[in-house]
This record gives sequence, C-alpha cells and structure tokens, in this order.
Amino acid sequence: MLITPEALFEARRYFLKLGAGALVSSAAISQLLADLPPDMSLHYTPDANPLKLSPNTLEQITNYVNFYEFSTDKTAPVKLSQKMKTTPWDVHFSGELKNVQTMEVDDLIAKFGLEERIYRFRCVEGWSMVVPWIGFPLSKLLDSLEPNAKAKYVKFTTRHDPSLFPDQAKGIFSSIPYPYVEGLRMDEARHPLTFVAVGMYGKRLLPQNGAPIRLVVPWKYGFKSIKSLDKIECVEKEPLNTWQAIDAKEYGFYANVNPEVDHPRWTQSKERLLGKLTKQATLPFNGYDKEVASLYAGMDLRKFF
Repeated sequence: MLITPEALFEARRYFLKLGAGALVSSAAISQLLADLPPDMSLHYTPDANPLKLSPNTLEQITNYVNFYEFSTDKTAPVKLSQKMKTTPWDVHFSGELKNVQTMEVDDLIAKFGLEERIYRFRCVEGWSMVVPWIGFPLSKLLDSLEPNAKAKYVKFTTRHDPSLFPDQAKGIFSSIPYPYVEGLRMDEARHPLTFVAVGMYGKRLLPQNGAPIRLVVPWKYGFKSIKSLDKIECVEKEPLNTWQAIDAKEYGFYANVNPEVDHPRWTQSKERLLGKLTKQATLPFNGYDKEVASLYAGMDLRKFF
C-alpha cells in the first residue's frame, strides 16, 4: 500500500534510506523527492528519530522562515522565492583538501544516498519547530573530500546572486553583508548529527527553506544551519560567520543552544514551539546534550557562546 509522504513522516514509524546504487539518474532522484515511489524500500531504525519527536506540519515548516536574502519578514520569503531556479545547482568544494571539485546537487545525492532525520530546530529568537529532513550526513561528504591535517574548520557560504535574492540586490542597503557565511569546527562538522539536507517531508526543499541544499546542525541555533549552499571550504583558521561579523557581542561562533545564556534581546530559557500557545523549557544543546556535550568538555560556554 502506498503511504503518502506526510502521513509517513508524521507516523514516525519508518526510516528512509537509499544507497547510492539505487539512484541511477536525475529522473530517479527527482521522482524520489517529488513523491515517494511505491516500490521504495522503507526501513525502521531509531537513529532517524532518537528523541521520538512529533514533526510540525508541512504548512508550519514552510510558511514561517528566516531567509534574509529574500526578506527579514517571516512569511514574505514564501512569495518572493517562488521564481528561484534551483536546478541545476553546483556546489564548490575547496581549501585544505585532496579533492578540490565542483558537483551538482543531484550528483551529490546519487553519490551519498538519502536518509531521513527528524530533528529539533531552535531559533535564537525564541521559537522552535521539529522538521523531518531528507539528506545525508556531512561526514560522508568530508570523507570523500579528504581534508588534510591543516583543515581545522569547515566554512560554508550561501550563493551570492542578486538576480535570485532581492535583499542581495540592494547592495550596501541590504539588511546584512553578503554572501552569508557560517562555519563549524572540524569535529562538529564530522559529528553524526550534522546533516546536509536536500528535502523534507518526502519532497525537495522549497526555496524559502534553503533549496536546493542546506546545512542542518540541530544542537545549534538556526542561523548556523546555512541555506542555499554555494561553497564548502576546509580551512585552517576559524571562519568569521556573518552574524558574528555584524555583532560579536550578540552572536558567537559556536551558537550552541544554551538556556543559561540569554541573547541581549531574547531570553533562551523558554521557547515557543510553532503551533503551541504556551512556551516550553529550552533544553541544553537543544536536547542533544548526550550526543554532543563531550565536544565542548572544559570550555567556558558563556565565553564561547
């Protein structure tokens, strides 16, 4: 029996995983992400949803977003992004690595396969959601690129194209300096939770959600999960991420979800889950403390925020 994508994910009973050998063409990839095919192999594993989370609805996830390249408004990117062309889309890999190269998104999918990951997503502004992402672990990509011993960090850059992004077209009058940049320490980037997403709810990412390819780091505030990736570089020095460049007192490099460290404008002790009227307590590392706390052993998380 064919199960519809949203029903499948909301039931939270299956783990979607296709090996690279099962994806033989761009047409097959498009079919997979457009609508779950009836003959697709479905497997259950607790790794897909270790916290047993209930996802937000597709409508909630796709209609309340931060994507400043389109607008600072939460709902405006939905309309402003609809003409964005997301295929073909090349991603460039460079820096301290053996395999400097450029690959199209569909080729990345064919090479690394697809998995489902149901993750919490927490914005520094105090709202949160639960998203059923589809993609592959960043560690698979890094293993393929073969960073050398000098590569201590991974730098990510959003595409800079004023013809695609209205706010970029404003030049010096834009809300933030472009292109948008983020970064992770290499051990963070290689952590099993760190994920490259190309879809959600069984379909390709919509433009307002960072199509066609984005980063997802579930234990960090949402601005670390950079959208519409253009470049991934393995570098020796810590990258200056965009929000840290704007105001280093308000935005640090690490951006780990921490209920004990408030942002100057938003308390972090509570959060509003989309669709809920009451607030809930914010969890350390967004609920992933058992998985990631060891990465920061001995660090002052008030200083390295």
